[in-house]
Amino acid sequence: MDNQGTVRVFKDDGDSCGMNRFNRISVPANTAFSILFILLALICVIPLVFVVIISLSSDASIQKAGYTFMPIEWTTGAYLYLIHTGNTVSQAFLVSIGVTLTGTVIGLLLNSSMGYVLSRPSFKLKKLYTMIIFIPMLFSGGMVASYMVNSQLLGLLNSYGALILPIAVTPFYIIILRTFFQTTVPDSVVESAKIDGASQLLTFFRIVMPISKPALATIGLFLSFAYWNDWFQALLYIKSDHSYMYPLQYVLIGIERNIDFLVRNTQYFSASMSGGRIPTESARMALVVIAVLPIACSYPFFQKYFISGLTIGAVKG
Repeated sequence: MDNQGTVRVFKDDGDSCGMNRFNRISVPANTAFSILFILLALICVIPLVFVVIISLSSDASIQKAGYTFMPIEWTTGAYLYLIHTGNTVSQAFLVSIGVTLTGTVIGLLLNSSMGYVLSRPSFKLKKLYTMIIFIPMLFSGGMVASYMVNSQLLGLLNSYGALILPIAVTPFYIIILRTFFQTTVPDSVVESAKIDGASQLLTFFRIVMPISKPALATIGLFLSFAYWNDWFQALLYIKSDHSYMYPLQYVLIGIERNIDFLVRNTQYFSASMSGGRIPTESARMALVVIAVLPIACSYPFFQKYFISGLTIGAVKG
């Protein structure tokens, strides 16, 4: 028996070494993958760097040499001009930040609470509500119906609520969170909290939400992108006499529709450039940089929760 046991131990070690051999990556393969990932990273970063370089180029340099990585003349005139544009860009920038932060928090609360309720086995109407939520994913009520509900029934016309509430809840996000709660949040944890006397709200905010950081971070990232890039709600619900409520993307859409927007509307901007000359090309690129950098900087914040939440939620026996 001892000899057989000894042989069995050596056999297991051999199998373990064999599995480790298959899990190893050779040096040439590791080098090839590293080069591939570096190239993919450069493909993603180089366009943004190119836009930054153009925003720091003078209009004379762009007209003479075109778009190039090495402009003839470097200048921060576009950014200085945008700083002195009054309330047009700065107000829109602040509106976008406020709407994005508020909408992301409200959207996470609404989507996660609905998803949690539908994930509980004790909720008797979960099949009915799941069907009701699933129907809008296939058939939409239409733009006219949604406009009438938001503007007439809810009274969101010319209000910040019109920029937040229409896209705060999405059936797709609810289904994702419901599935996550069903597969990740153990029923034993919820039952233990109930036995200890915790209410449903306390269980949801103190136990379920910390366990669900990966899913919440994912949905929060999607919501923040949606709010930051949204301009259609402003087009529908914000009238021109409330232009101070326009988000940044709506201002950018106006610039894209007319290349000479900054030139023909100089009465709305301060003449900060010498001779009243507006750096249209570099200013547009500077607007792109201003619009992209804040939302790009938010990704590492969510990425931290992606990593830290992977091992959370295990139930010890």
